[in-house]
Amino acid sequence: MRQKELKTVVTFHTVTEAIAMETACMKENIPGRIIPVPREIKAGCGLSWSMPVSWEGDLSQWMEEKGLKWESVGEYFI
Repeated sequence: MRQKELKTVVTFHTVTEAIAMETACMKENIPGRIIPVPREIKAGCGLSWSMPVSWEGDLSQWMEEKGLKWESVGEYFI
């Protein structure tokens, strides 16, 4: 069994919002990937963005500057 790691998880209301996050992160080489929403989290669309908690920067501010929409941001062991 894979050991769980602490990750920053961003949830979204729609799949379109999740894809927009993935596209913006890929353009700026921000590490992470789209994953199914972990069981511990209740979220709208079923997709979330997972990234290392060690990423330097204010994620909420960055997403706001890029015009991205999200439901919640938190740190979880996944």
